Amino acid sequence: MANGQVTTGFSKPYVAKYTASGTSVTYTDAMILARGVEVSIEPETSEDNNFYADNQVAESAAGIFTGGTVTLTVDGLLATAEKLIMGLPTAVDGWTSYGDAQTIPDVGVGFIQRVMSGGTTSYVPIVLPRVIFSQIQTSAATQEDEIDWQTQELTATIKRDDTTDRAWKYVGTAQSTEALAEAALQAMLDLTVVTT
Repeated sequence: MANGQVTTGFSKPYVAKYTASGTSVTYTDAMILARGVEVSIEPETSEDNNFYADNQVAESAAGIFTGGTVTLTVDGLLATAEKLIMGLPTAVDGWTSYGDAQTIPDVGVGFIQRVMSGGTTSYVPIVLPRVIFSQIQTSAATQEDEIDWQTQELTATIKRDDTTDRAWKYVGTAQSTEALAEAALQAMLDLTVVTT
């Protein structure tokens, strides 16, 4: 009997600036976003299109992708990643301005989903080729008797890319190690892989 595949982890969220020329897509400035805590992808689709004959559904065309939302929970954004995804201007006298000087870009987002099937663990690289992040909410709570580990939630709108396939998600081949899955992510987002 075939085993199912159970998700057991999420790690290594990457981000890279998205650019398209016709149907050619490139990425620049790829970097780690932060340390991954949780991810949720919620695609939106059009209604199914049903054809009725003999008083029943005779044919059906499934709804197509129309957009969606990805929510990434991370430990806390690295400053360089925040500057990239929020399109922030250069800091002046140690202060970064969130205002009219912001130009929030389209970016690609990638991460690794750890899965287990039949007792074997593998790592699946996943890329959302084109998203745009919403403004970041800020929340913090005072420390009481023990440290309250606080995370940061980021939300982005999922778009189709400009390739001929108009893809909104890519799922890579499952890898035997996290390092191999990370290398696949880095290659997809045009990040130079440093080998030692």
